[in-house]
Amino acid sequence: MVTYYNMSFFEFQRKYNTEEACRDKLFHIRWQDGYVCPRCGNTTYYFHSTRKLYQCKECKYQASVTSGTIMHKTRIPLVKWFWAIYLIISDKRGISALELSKKLELRYATAWEILHKIRKAMKDRDSQYKLLGVIEMDETFIGSPSEGNENKGRGSEKVPVVVSVSTNDDKMLFAKMQVVESVNMKEIEKIIQESITKGETIKTDGLQAYKIVEKLEYTHDRQIIAGSEKKAHELLKWVHIIAGNAKAWIGGTFHGIDKKHLQSYLDEFCYRLNRRFFENQLFDRLLNASVLSKGITYAELTG
Repeated sequence: MVTYYNMSFFEFQRKYNTEEACRDKLFHIRWQDGYVCPRCGNTTYYFHSTRKLYQCKECKYQASVTSGTIMHKTRIPLVKWFWAIYLIISDKRGISALELSKKLELRYATAWEILHKIRKAMKDRDSQYKLLGVIEMDETFIGSPSEGNENKGRGSEKVPVVVSVSTNDDKMLFAKMQVVESVNMKEIEKIIQESITKGETIKTDGLQAYKIVEKLEYTHDRQIIAGSEKKAHELLKWVHIIAGNAKAWIGGTFHGIDKKHLQSYLDEFCYRLNRRFFENQLFDRLLNASVLSKGITYAELTG
């Protein structure tokens, strides 16, 4: 079982200020109970100090603490990776690639790649959980530059996003946001089956696309807005609050996002939101997620 540690800013600085300290941390995340060869399962090894590799004494297989992770084959110092993870998660506003490139003295493209790899780790971690309780579901539309990067662009379009929020006694628990091509029954069904535990109650407005809920293994609490004394933001309170916060966050930190990468930014927003009660553990949790997430290449990110 993974144990997450509380960590202040000064403790982070003190613990992870050398490559060796960072490598030792990654080693203990990958092999919590001691080294195990990924190929043959042997538990004894040599450490090659020049190549920073762990070689199995039995089959001679050489393993790196970063192989298979988001840091796979990285040439960036581990200290900078640790700082990138700390900076993206420690501030509710997040950090832009431009700002990260300045702080860590990286090329803009490198900073952009690192942030997107970290966001993939966030997505992979949250994808392991399904929503429970009474789930509010509604769509929103987020403006996104159609050209350019996260700091500039020409033209704009509204991208449909389905917001799902699990609640209990009118308290928000966990949220997911999914970019869709359009809000239709096919898209809604896919989101429900991937994101919501069977048998739970799904609360929606009267949009026809949500009638698919009635054909699945869920209870449908359909709130018809027209003719109701309450407005949409009152009947589906949490999805409106979260959608508004996500839009404000995107506009405040990134000043617009390419539609192609909007989903990864929403993954970051939800990851941080879903761990709002573990503020002092956020770095440790995200570092673990980054080690357990399968790596992705720059070509895959931009392709």
